[in-house]
Amino acid sequence: MLNNKKTLSQCEKILIHLQTGKSISPVQALNLYGCFRLSARIYDLKKPGFDIDSRLVHENGVQYAEYSTRGVN
Repeated sequence: MLNNKKTLSQCEKILIHLQTGKSISPVQALNLYGCFRLSARIYDLKKPGFDIDSRLVHENGVQYAEYSTRGVN
């Protein structure tokens, strides 16, 4: 999936972010990578077999999914 292109796709950027052990929320994905549809990018990453976990977060009356992985794939 990752290749030597000069610019990385949103999926590649999100995958690298997750593989460093960090979780990611929709707001972070938008701010860091310009990604408006994080759940769609996570779906794209899960299709080829990347093991990505999700959990629902309830914060200040707002509910959103936060994604993480258990380590480097």
